[in-house]
Amino acid sequence: MRLSRYYLPVLKETPSEAQIASHRLMLRAGMIRQEGAGIYAWLPLGFRVLKKIEQIVREEQDRAGAAEMLMPTIQQADLWRESGRYDAYGKEMLRITDRADREMLFGPTNEEMITEIFRAGVRSYKDLPKLLYHIQWKFRDEIRPRFGVMRGREFLMKDSYSFDIDEEAARKSYYKMFVAYLRTFARLGVKAIPMRADTGPIGGDLSHEFIVLAETGESAVFCDKRLVEMDTPKKDVDFDGDLKPIFDQFTSLYAATDEMHDKAEFDNVDAKHQVSARGIEVGHIFFFGDKYSKPMKAVVAGPDGNEIPVQMGSYGVGVSRLMGAIIEAYHDENGCKWPIPVAPYQVGLVNLRTGDEASDAACEKLYAELTSKGVEVLYDDTAGRPGEKFARMDLIGLPYQLVIGPRGLDKGEAEVKNRSTDERETFAIDKVGSVLAERIAEALDYA
Repeated sequence: MRLSRYYLPVLKETPSEAQIASHRLMLRAGMIRQEGAGIYAWLPLGFRVLKKIEQIVREEQDRAGAAEMLMPTIQQADLWRESGRYDAYGKEMLRITDRADREMLFGPTNEEMITEIFRAGVRSYKDLPKLLYHIQWKFRDEIRPRFGVMRGREFLMKDSYSFDIDEEAARKSYYKMFVAYLRTFARLGVKAIPMRADTGPIGGDLSHEFIVLAETGESAVFCDKRLVEMDTPKKDVDFDGDLKPIFDQFTSLYAATDEMHDKAEFDNVDAKHQVSARGIEVGHIFFFGDKYSKPMKAVVAGPDGNEIPVQMGSYGVGVSRLMGAIIEAYHDENGCKWPIPVAPYQVGLVNLRTGDEASDAACEKLYAELTSKGVEVLYDDTAGRPGEKFARMDLIGLPYQLVIGPRGLDKGEAEVKNRSTDERETFAIDKVGSVLAERIAEALDYA
């Protein structure tokens, strides 16, 4: 993509309403624009990141055996009355009346609807287990939306739901999602630590929040350092095999948010392994048994012919929230530092002397070469000053900046800046395209 044709409305000044780094940088880098309290338009640069996050989430759900579908944003109030949640949910639910005076709502979550869909199509235990998911916009009327996409009113969410005959089978579904989440966050370039979460009245141990460590995190977290250093399951993990050993490995060490923190237990962790930090929740998985299936009569015929309420679990990932979390984990005072798998473009090609015949020709050749190798390039072909171009590239945070100018061309060289480390390297002009393509392919090979 040529920057001269792109829509990238960067801001020089920080908007006064932006309190945290991700909100500030997303506004300044022209990724989003606020259209209302907690409601944002996703501009081209930000939308590319959002779609990449969404695709990685989708690929790992598919790999785990979940089937994608799409549920509507508008739901009927009567469904929520069946579960008993319609009157109890509170003012966060946006309630709507259509022209026929039917009570509707803009979905804040989808347990009721997925339960209704399941009960309409599955009758026998022989049809279990089932894993269904969708990626859809949701709305919760937060009383104080803040921190940009980290706590907005409209947000993009992946939620999946499992249906099983009993708790033993439900645990297997839970382990699948647990491992899928470990892989998902690793592929996104962040380390998300599974931490114990409250299971409410159901009890047991099947509820975990996945937390990204970041200085601007919303809550205090406590964990064993060895969890952070654990290797993520590789892409050849067998989702139809026994995943309990992986689950046991990642839940064997102490990890809890402040709500679940047990100081005495944490004190038993060797001091050299104790980590006290701030964290951002990016995912939550939860087993809730027959909480919805029983009142909504989502039953199947068991082996003895008697009807049994299915055992259900839900598994959420905040897709749009993840974009903010990644920036919180990877940025500096100059801008974003995108991990390669989610970067809007992988290379920023900077022409320091647009209009110079040699510079233009070299940039065009590199642009064509990199694009042919599958590298995503944002080519700054504008007539701005070098300082302005470098500042913009640092702000938007593409992994590599490939700098072409008359001085380097006289030596047959091109400069490459690694935005993650801010280190600069010089390569022969006829080799630099291959070097960048190889580095990017290696970074993406984890998939």
